[in-house]
Amino acid sequence: MRQSLIVANWKMNGSIQNNQSLLNSFKQNLASVQHADVAVCPSFVYLQQVSDLLKGTVMTWGGQDLSQQNNGAFTGEVSANMLRDFGCKYVIVGHSERRCLYGESDQLVADKFAKAQSAGLIPILCVGELLEQREAGETENVVKRQLAAVINLQGLASLGNSVIAYEPVWAIGTGKTATPQEAQDVHAFIRRQVGEVAEKLQILYGGSVKGSNAAELFAMPDIDGGLIGGASLKADDFLTICQAAR
Repeated sequence: MRQSLIVANWKMNGSIQNNQSLLNSFKQNLASVQHADVAVCPSFVYLQQVSDLLKGTVMTWGGQDLSQQNNGAFTGEVSANMLRDFGCKYVIVGHSERRCLYGESDQLVADKFAKAQSAGLIPILCVGELLEQREAGETENVVKRQLAAVINLQGLASLGNSVIAYEPVWAIGTGKTATPQEAQDVHAFIRRQVGEVAEKLQILYGGSVKGSNAAELFAMPDIDGGLIGGASLKADDFLTICQAAR
């Protein structure tokens, strides 16, 4: 059985005071979550705070992005080794907002995936289609292309030491959610693409998961948890999501 994984992606949100309140609530309440691993990905500037508050708990943490470079004159970038210095286990690569807002290509995402693994981080590789691509029947082609960029660079076996998050771009921050069956269909497609690593690969759903829909989504056989955005900033909602994991 694959262990479920719930990842809180705080995006560009948070403050020292709010983070402390939220993390304290997580620590007090998530001990009751028996069937899922839980990780928090804050903004880079809060990694020390998150590390300090979560050290010694069952929760882990990670970065929201990383550079494909090791070091050097790359103002504003954060390297894989810097994330390791803060005890990160995971790093998100290829989030739809990075692809859509900042023009990250499939190849750049693959390079970041490789850099994360070379530093001992577990990349959470995000894949997913735009609304117009779904309406044109291109969902599988888009996801296959995004996966292929990583497989061609790193080899299929590399996915065995990663997590994949399926994010239908049209369902992120819009309040829209793929139906459980729509999400399951794409998750099953992803699992068929990854050959021998399929059984152990965690595939998360990342499209407006809330406390009210988490249980139905997580009941699907190929959905192994969630990459949670806005709902991870609300302690009660996030706890409900974590408790819904099978």
